[in-house]
Amino acid sequence: MEQKKHQRRPHYSGTHPKSYREKYKEHNPEKYADTIEKVIQKGSTPAGMHISIMVQEILDFLQIQPGQRGLDATLGYGGHTRAMLDCLQGRGHITALDVDPIESSKTRERLRAAGYGEDILTVKLMNFADIDQAAREEGKFDFILADLGVSSMQIDNPERGFSYKVEGPLDLRMNPQKGKSAATRLREVSVDELAGMLIENSDEPYAWEIAEAVKKKIAKGQEIATTSQLRTVIEETLRFLPAKEQKEAVKKSCQRTFQALRIDVNSEFEVLYAFLEKLPDVLNPGGRAAILTFHSGEDRLVKKSFKQLAKTGVYQEISADVIRPSKEECVRNPRARSTKLRWAVRAE
Repeated sequence: MEQKKHQRRPHYSGTHPKSYREKYKEHNPEKYADTIEKVIQKGSTPAGMHISIMVQEILDFLQIQPGQRGLDATLGYGGHTRAMLDCLQGRGHITALDVDPIESSKTRERLRAAGYGEDILTVKLMNFADIDQAAREEGKFDFILADLGVSSMQIDNPERGFSYKVEGPLDLRMNPQKGKSAATRLREVSVDELAGMLIENSDEPYAWEIAEAVKKKIAKGQEIATTSQLRTVIEETLRFLPAKEQKEAVKKSCQRTFQALRIDVNSEFEVLYAFLEKLPDVLNPGGRAAILTFHSGEDRLVKKSFKQLAKTGVYQEISADVIRPSKEECVRNPRARSTKLRWAVRAE
């Protein structure tokens, strides 16, 4: 039998890997723990992984007991799920949902390798708007967590198109196998629709200017199919601003534009509406629900829903104020800065 020739890993230029695929150590946290810790200590998120936010605050509220049944409505990298599984001490069950077929399969394998079998953890490829279906299949839940943030694995992977900072296809779909990409949406919508999207989804102050520039370029037959092409349009559009303001303005408008497109492409507000409407009916009496939001639009919807249902007696208690991550956590994980936590307890 012919022996396979050993191939060395390709060298990268410079002292540190810059591209997503070259960061092989960061993609293997179990094997290169020291490297991972160094990256985190610098206030960065290692490539291919996600640092879970406000884990202790969530556990303090959920008060998970062995034998209970829970739902992680947004599995992601599985950090929150693993912390909740540990609280069960081998007794009880967690159902975890995720709409992303790429990352959810990786997380399932990671958790199975860590010893969490089907007896205690069930992973379903399902949108968290369908929690009623999950409850029909698994029964009602004693605790529920929904982390509405985009996982770092999705943001950092250039092939997913979530970040304006790296070149990639302008996709932005949580499930790239379904629906329309952001590039397709830009071709389809009118100037009015695009400007409305930017205002409603991200409070973009230059919504009309960006919308008109995007549609004018497309009308001329020029493609906006990649992240850098959209970023370039925004840069060109904001050149009327004073030079000293441009860099920061472009950065913020890129962030808001990509956020607005992501929300639209994934119908995030509609999904959250459905989740909040169904949430009380899938909780057992006294059941606890915690929700992490990452921008004001999401937080407003959660706050409004919790308040209305508390007034009618559906929830016996809700968080009086929004809970934010500690300063120490924000230093260690800058992506935690915009996080808001709200919770509710189902009436008994």
